[in-house]
Amino acid sequence: MSHSQIPDFSDNELWVVRSTVKERYGKEIELQFADTEVMLGGDAEGITWCPTVFWSAKGANFTIVKIAPKRYRAYFYFHPEHQLGTGIDSYDEIGECVVSVLQVEADHLRAQKIKIDETPAKKSDDSSDKPDTTPLFWGD
Repeated sequence: MSHSQIPDFSDNELWVVRSTVKERYGKEIELQFADTEVMLGGDAEGITWCPTVFWSAKGANFTIVKIAPKRYRAYFYFHPEHQLGTGIDSYDEIGECVVSVLQVEADHLRAQKIKIDETPAKKSDDSSDKPDTTPLFWGD
């Protein structure tokens, strides 16, 4: 296990994250900072501490992990044991990384809402049992 030489997020990178998240939710969202152990190589020796930005909004949690200078990886989750990514291993533009994880989370919610809407109603026909999956994304 090595301690990383990956630089912390720059002021410009943090501005991009804050601006994109504010545009998505229409308000300031508090960012939190951490270091995350990430396996960058194919074995346990490749575990590296990486700077991480974390935020929560509308029941979802998001992380952007800086895996190298100008390289980012994104995840979101509703429950820590079930993390979801964007399907792309890493990004070289932080703005693209943030937009992608927000869009994938919105698409996931949309798919869940469709699945719930297509589920036959209970005999009581009480739709209040369905989870609130709004808002979806910009312009929805």
